[in-house]
Amino acid sequence: MITNNDLSNKENFFLLAGPCVIEGEEMALRIAEKIVRITEKLNIPYVFKGSYRKANRSRVDSFTGIGDEKALKILRKVNETFGIPTVTDIHEVHEAAMAAEYVDILQIPAFLCRQTDLLVAAAETGKIVNIKKGQFLSPGAMQFAVQKVVDAGNPNAMITERGTTFGYTDLVVDYRGIPQMREFGFPVIMDVTHSLQQPNQTSGVTGGLPSLIETVAKAAIAVGADGLFIETHPEPAVAKSDGANMLQLDLLEELLIKLIRIREAIR
Repeated sequence: MITNNDLSNKENFFLLAGPCVIEGEEMALRIAEKIVRITEKLNIPYVFKGSYRKANRSRVDSFTGIGDEKALKILRKVNETFGIPTVTDIHEVHEAAMAAEYVDILQIPAFLCRQTDLLVAAAETGKIVNIKKGQFLSPGAMQFAVQKVVDAGNPNAMITERGTTFGYTDLVVDYRGIPQMREFGFPVIMDVTHSLQQPNQTSGVTGGLPSLIETVAKAAIAVGADGLFIETHPEPAVAKSDGANMLQLDLLEELLIKLIRIREAIR
């Protein structure tokens, strides 16, 4: 079982990356294989990310997944095939133990970061718990979310910044929050792609600003983020979820090389 230290005690930042949602086995393995090749070459600790189900959708006809067990088994196969940890998000208390059988890190969605029972259930699995900061919360308020995990007997928590609601249809990132949250003693991750979402569009489909992925990622590394969260897909335009703000997979290596240079400069 991996711990916070397995990811964050390295000289480099670590990376959580993969598709928004598991669309199928071939796609997941193809994405994982390419990112593993890149991160091994660049000496970046890597966690494969993929949601086994999307519970928070704008419209009832939005794609939610291929089936819970099927998707979770694909996440396990990624782990077994490449020897890398995996992360997926959970939405209800009963999902914690189920998902923990297949993945190494349980992620709490931003809208659910204050749900005490959900945080405790995730903590009690013994897995690392990655809590996304609510778009409605200050950075300082996240200390209470991670404390719930610790009080449940699990010291392995991480915090992910993913932007703050700005008006009805936009998000902004307050980079002061990254060093502030690091003072709590847990790794802090920058969710680059979700921070560039433009939610609540009248079409019922979330928009995004992927042209700013490099800008947001560079700033996060410059202010000391321990890790980065990036959703990526070979063809974002045809992705079944969050395609509007994902990074095209072929652009990932060049971006990571630039970020390593920034990391080296601030060290």
